[in-house]
Amino acid sequence: MPIVIGAKPESSFADPIGLLTDCHRRIERFLSVLVQVSAQARGGQLTSEQRTALEKSLVYFREAAPKHTADEEQTLFPRLRSLDRPAVKAVLSRVDALEIQHGEAEQNHAEVDRLGRAWLADGSLAPADATRLSTVVAELLDLYRGHIAIEEGEVFPVAAAELGQSEREAMGGEMAARRGLLAIQS
Repeated sequence: MPIVIGAKPESSFADPIGLLTDCHRRIERFLSVLVQVSAQARGGQLTSEQRTALEKSLVYFREAAPKHTADEEQTLFPRLRSLDRPAVKAVLSRVDALEIQHGEAEQNHAEVDRLGRAWLADGSLAPADATRLSTVVAELLDLYRGHIAIEEGEVFPVAAAELGQSEREAMGGEMAARRGLLAIQS
């Protein structure tokens, strides 16, 4: 990733909540790429830059994004559910809805991946497929806007306040292991 002057440094596994938030920024960037490529090329021939951007976005959502979902569903959410605290109980219904949205996003990503791979393989998309790709990408954009707002505005602040240091360290370890890394990087 290029360095951007004034940008917040990426979080490490020592700060799992920060790392989840950083993942959201990547999700937003790659979604933006999908929106732009779909709108600019409209299923037609891709420039080399558009082709590369589409390929990278598809790979991100196929390989990295599922790890983010697992970080939430297997690492963060179970820890929140195990806490018997009023602040946590207040966000648990939101957590249930977020998991449903993860399933919806997964289905949409599978369709985007199928259409995007066909576009890359064939050099163009049929008009109906190009329209469908734009529609599904717009649906994902809308879903993620609300989803990320709830996580960052409600769930993550509660997690940061209510989960102890040892729980956060364990989360970071699980997240690192999910990526094939052994040690927490600080």
